[in-house]
Amino acid sequence: MKTITLEIPESLLLHGVKSHDAVVRRSRFLLALKYFELGEITSGQAAAMAGVSRVKFLLEASRHGVPVADMDDDEARTEFGLS
Repeated sequence: MKTITLEIPESLLLHGVKSHDAVVRRSRFLLALKYFELGEITSGQAAAMAGVSRVKFLLEASRHGVPVADMDDDEARTEFGLS
Protein backbone atom coordinates (compact mmCIF):
# COMPACT_ATOMS: atom_id res chain seq x y z
CA MET A 1 0.00 0.00 0.00
CA LYS A 2 1.00 3.58 -0.56
CA THR A 3 0.62 6.41 1.97
CA ILE A 4 -1.03 9.78 1.45
CA THR A 5 -1.25 12.77 3.76
CA LEU A 6 -4.46 14.76 4.12
CA GLU A 7 -5.09 18.10 5.70
CA ILE A 8 -8.31 18.17 7.70
CA PRO A 9 -10.17 21.01 9.34
CA GLU A 10 -9.64 21.25 13.09
CA SER A 11 -13.42 21.44 13.43
CA LEU A 12 -13.50 17.64 12.94
CA LEU A 13 -11.89 17.36 16.35
CA LEU A 14 -14.68 19.46 17.84
CA HIS A 15 -17.72 17.66 16.43
CA GLY A 16 -18.07 14.72 18.79
CA VAL A 17 -14.79 13.08 17.83
CA LYS A 18 -12.55 13.05 20.84
CA SER A 19 -9.07 12.54 19.47
CA HIS A 20 -6.80 12.91 16.49
CA ASP A 21 -6.48 9.10 16.32
CA ALA A 22 -10.28 8.75 16.16
CA VAL A 23 -10.41 11.20 13.24
CA VAL A 24 -7.65 9.25 11.47
CA ARG A 25 -9.49 5.92 11.94
CA ARG A 26 -12.82 7.38 10.82
CA SER A 27 -11.25 9.10 7.81
CA ARG A 28 -9.51 5.90 6.72
CA PHE A 29 -12.77 3.98 7.02
CA LEU A 30 -14.88 6.58 5.18
CA LEU A 31 -12.37 6.88 2.34
CA ALA A 32 -12.17 3.09 1.98
CA LEU A 33 -15.96 2.89 2.13
CA LYS A 34 -16.38 5.41 -0.70
CA TYR A 35 -13.84 3.66 -2.94
CA PHE A 36 -15.65 0.36 -2.24
CA GLU A 37 -19.04 1.93 -2.95
CA LEU A 38 -17.74 3.24 -6.29
CA GLY A 39 -16.49 -0.25 -7.16
CA GLU A 40 -12.88 0.88 -7.37
CA ILE A 41 -11.60 -1.53 -4.71
CA THR A 42 -12.76 -4.87 -3.31
CA SER A 43 -14.16 -5.32 0.18
CA GLY A 44 -10.90 -7.02 1.18
CA GLN A 45 -8.85 -4.07 -0.08
CA ALA A 46 -11.21 -1.64 1.64
CA ALA A 47 -10.94 -3.56 4.90
CA ALA A 48 -7.14 -3.50 4.72
CA MET A 49 -7.22 0.22 3.93
CA ALA A 50 -9.53 0.85 6.89
CA GLY A 51 -7.42 -1.35 9.18
CA VAL A 52 -10.28 -3.71 10.10
CA SER A 53 -11.31 -7.27 9.27
CA ARG A 54 -13.33 -7.87 6.11
CA VAL A 55 -16.34 -8.98 8.15
CA LYS A 56 -16.21 -5.83 10.29
CA PHE A 57 -15.85 -3.68 7.18
CA LEU A 58 -18.86 -5.31 5.51
CA LEU A 59 -21.00 -4.93 8.65
CA GLU A 60 -20.05 -1.26 8.96
CA ALA A 61 -20.60 -0.66 5.24
CA SER A 62 -24.11 -2.04 5.59
CA ARG A 63 -24.74 0.17 8.63
CA HIS A 64 -23.71 3.17 6.51
CA GLY A 65 -26.22 2.19 3.80
CA VAL A 66 -23.67 0.87 1.32
CA PRO A 67 -24.81 -2.38 -0.35
CA VAL A 68 -22.31 -5.17 0.24
CA ALA A 69 -23.60 -7.45 -2.53
CA ASP A 70 -24.39 -6.46 -6.09
CA MET A 71 -26.52 -9.23 -7.61
CA ASP A 72 -29.29 -9.12 -10.14
CA ASP A 73 -32.44 -11.22 -9.56
CA ASP A 74 -31.11 -14.26 -11.46
CA GLU A 75 -27.83 -14.22 -9.53
CA ALA A 76 -29.69 -13.94 -6.21
CA ARG A 77 -31.98 -16.87 -7.09
CA THR A 78 -28.98 -19.00 -8.01
CA GLU A 79 -26.99 -17.96 -4.93
CA PHE A 80 -29.86 -18.77 -2.56
CA GLY A 81 -31.03 -21.92 -4.37
CA LEU A 82 -34.33 -20.45 -5.54
CA SER A 83 -33.93 -21.32 -9.23
